[in-house]
Amino acid sequence: MYYENQFLSKSNRSVLPSSQHILKRFSNPLDCLTAHLMLECAEVLAGVKPANLISLGNRSQLCGRNLYQLWQSHHDELAIRLSDLTIKVLQAKERALLLLCYNNNQLERHLAHAGIRTLLHKAGYEADCSIEALLDDLSRRIENNKSFPHEIGLFIGYPAKDVAAFMGLVRLPFACQCLWKIYGNPDQSLGLAEQFRYCRQKMGAILATGSPNVLQLDSSNHPFFCHSNEIEFQYRKTPTAGSYNCKSRINDIDTTFLI
Repeated sequence: MYYENQFLSKSNRSVLPSSQHILKRFSNPLDCLTAHLMLECAEVLAGVKPANLISLGNRSQLCGRNLYQLWQSHHDELAIRLSDLTIKVLQAKERALLLLCYNNNQLERHLAHAGIRTLLHKAGYEADCSIEALLDDLSRRIENNKSFPHEIGLFIGYPAKDVAAFMGLVRLPFACQCLWKIYGNPDQSLGLAEQFRYCRQKMGAILATGSPNVLQLDSSNHPFFCHSNEIEFQYRKTPTAGSYNCKSRINDIDTTFLI
């Protein structure tokens, strides 16, 4: 599968806050890096996605900072700030770092699903190995190949039916593309993509205030986890998707969608 940020539609890009605009508001380098990771991991922090891929290029951003170098200098401090996330370096090259950012409990629960394990086994992973072994295998595959392994979509919470169809393991007609290629009935996949988009939009609006206080995720009254009348965080019900808010957790949302 592909990086989700490479396939944002034009309509989505128009409503998502600009990362560069947000990062310029934080003068402290560690704050800048923290804000970037919080924005890129908004769906994971909200609990509606088990993991996200983040690429940190070794070049200056429009804000004037090099996020690759900031990671090299501040990754230990960042791990303390974003303690709900586990950050694994999947690939380290001179030109870029590829990070997998995940909530360990959510990802472990997600990857324990029998259907997902079956697909991973078909892709060559050990059937009953631990989450650490799965991630190590994924990292080796990325390191040894020029292209991303297609099953990576299973690790970052894309619907299993879409990943399986993309891999050619099941026959489903191509329906459309949003953040990933969707096959078969698109309703639930589109509903999930909309949840991801709203998580990113809400986090972006909060970070755009530039207040250092919003970087303290351990606060019980952090605005990202509180309902706001200004940023509606409810999702329209459809025959195939329920209504969720920012308190939703991944075990309440079926991302397998019948393999």
